[in-house]
Amino acid sequence: MTTPITAPDRIGVDLGGTKIDAIVLAGDGRVRFEKRVPTPKTYDAILSAIAGLVREAEAHANAQATVGIGAPGSAAPKTGLWRNANILDCNGKPMPKDVERLLGRAVRLENDANCFALSEAYDGAGAGHAVVAGFTIGTALGGGLVIDGKLRHGPNNEAAEFGHTPMPWPNDSEWPLIPCFCGKKGCVEQYVSGTGLARDYEKAAGARLKGPEIVAMARAGDTQAKAAIDRLADRLARLTAAIVNVIDPDIFVIGGGLSGLPELVEELGPRAGRYAFSGSATVKVARAKHGEKSGVRGAARLWSDLPLPAEAGRG
Repeated sequence: MTTPITAPDRIGVDLGGTKIDAIVLAGDGRVRFEKRVPTPKTYDAILSAIAGLVREAEAHANAQATVGIGAPGSAAPKTGLWRNANILDCNGKPMPKDVERLLGRAVRLENDANCFALSEAYDGAGAGHAVVAGFTIGTALGGGLVIDGKLRHGPNNEAAEFGHTPMPWPNDSEWPLIPCFCGKKGCVEQYVSGTGLARDYEKAAGARLKGPEIVAMARAGDTQAKAAIDRLADRLARLTAAIVNVIDPDIFVIGGGLSGLPELVEELGPRAGRYAFSGSATVKVARAKHGEKSGVRGAARLWSDLPLPAEAGRG
């Protein structure tokens, strides 16, 4: 009698600024286990929390389970040190090696927005498309690019850093250019994000409000809040058009806390099409299928060195 081959489980971990989420993803895409804990304040405590979640997940996974982790930032190719994370205590540390040392096993550690894009390209809103560009629009702006089922990193591991490209075609409302934590000025993330929305509204209206408050006021008919949302949508459209002019992805998939806004999803394609070189480009846009779980599902998929599922063929 032949023993059936069972697809290995995949353990995924998503490190965020406020919480760490872990899952066991079965071979058929079901989540068999999930747990989240608050993100500690120090690097060593973060590593310990990740290791603890992985060990707990291992108790619910089969013996061949792999481990993938998504985190803000990326590894420098020459040194392996983590960089550009908004969890500042992780920067300058050999994070991949430290996690592997704690767990005593091989681990794949990847940028969190890349994990989001991989998840949506594999079996999410981008399935069936050869070139998938992803935006995560929340407190910050993350980006990922998947080509033929594979993440595009580039030789410098800096591909799809869409949030740190210059704001395309800046207008008077965007001057003077805003300094970014990366050391440059005018990065799109400073304008297209929850932080950027709050800053923009304060500049125009003179009141400091959080993103959800601005959205609620806009929906209630407040003209200044509606104008702030419109500026946000226009800026995202310009970024999208600039990417179309360079890459022309088959689809853009939008996730993150602001992805519920129709101005940033349903209305984005026509807006971006008008800014693209032709002035009439057809830009396909979709909201993330897996929502806030795309990041951790993508982390679990980091070991998926397998063909895409049949339903996620080439578009």
